[in-house]
Parts: sequence; structure tokens; C-alpha cells
Amino acid sequence: MTEITLLAFALVSFIGIATPGPTVLLALTNGSRFGVRRALIGMVGAVLSDFVLIGAVALGLGALLAASEFWFSVVKWIGAGYLAFLGIMLLRSKGTLSETLHGTAESGSGSARAIFLKSFLVAVTNPKGYLFFSAFLPQFIVPVEPQVQQYAVLALVFATIDFLVMFGYATLGSQAVKVLKKSGALWLDRICGGALLALAGSLAFYRRSSV
Repeated sequence: MTEITLLAFALVSFIGIATPGPTVLLALTNGSRFGVRRALIGMVGAVLSDFVLIGAVALGLGALLAASEFWFSVVKWIGAGYLAFLGIMLLRSKGTLSETLHGTAESGSGSARAIFLKSFLVAVTNPKGYLFFSAFLPQFIVPVEPQVQQYAVLALVFATIDFLVMFGYATLGSQAVKVLKKSGALWLDRICGGALLALAGSLAFYRRSSV
């Protein structure tokens, strides 16, 4: 695997990651509601899911989902349902401005465990991720060379870019909420909640043949 290959992979990965999706929207929301430091916990969960997805693809799970309508549907509806749940929760948010700015460790939605699990589960239950990596990663793999090491390198590069992009979104959210009034901060939740619902809807209608 050459440096040019890695550079091309990094560039395409950055474009794909920077395009607003569930994990970056959660990073933006977590940054606005709990601050960048607490949002970091969610980023760790999302990065861990990157390794899970790429590892699963390397082991053949992506091919299984591409071949099996049943298992694809199982993962798809779990992912769509969870995204819809998160979207509805954000749409129903009625927190005060101080809660939006600082969050509370005691609240269930703001606990470290909850923040971590949200970001991890959103990515790991998305079948589009498995199918995307199944189609995307082999383009950068050299078949005649050991593949485990190559998948590991690609996973590290992708996870690093993913973390940096999420960090940027979380920082943007934390800075934006500081200049918003209470109604503006709540509208940020509404926008992110609506976007997550839209993504849930697109996932519900997503079919394997579209890959």
C-alpha cells in the first residue's frame, strides 16, 4: 500500500465523513448541549464503532448483509428505529439554556455512558456503513499482500479523520450555543432532531440494490 493510495483514501474518507451524517450530528448536538469535553466521550464511541465496522467487513459481515435480505432488514430497522428515537428526543427537548450549555452528569441523557452508547450504537446499527465499507475498502487493498495489516492501517486512518471531523463539529456546536439565546439553543436541538429523523426515514427506505 503506497503513500498515494493512503492519501487518496484519506481524501475520499474526509469528504464522506464531513458530509453531515448521524455521528457528526450527534457530535454537534453533544458539543452544544454538554460542551466539547463531554462530547469527546461520544467521539470515542463513534471511533470504536469505526473499528467494529471495518473489522466486521474484513471478516465478511458486510458480504453477509449484502447477500441476506433478512439480516440486512434486521440491522436496518434497528438502526432506523434508534435514529428515530434520538430524533424525537431532540425534538421534544425542553431544557433550559444553562442545561443546554453545561448539561448535568446526573441526567440520563447527559451521562458519560449514555453519550458514549448513543454515538456507538448509531454507527454500529447502520447497515449502510457495512455495505459502504464492503464496497469502499477493497478498492484500496492490495490482494497479494497481507490484508489484516492493510485493513488495520485503513481503520486507523479513517478513525483519525472521523475523530477530527467530529471534534470540529462539536467545537462548532459549543461555540454556536454561546451566542444563541435560549430559543436559539432549543432550535439547534430541533434542527438536529429533524435531521436525525430524516436520516432514519432514508435508512428505512434504503435497499441493498442501491449500493
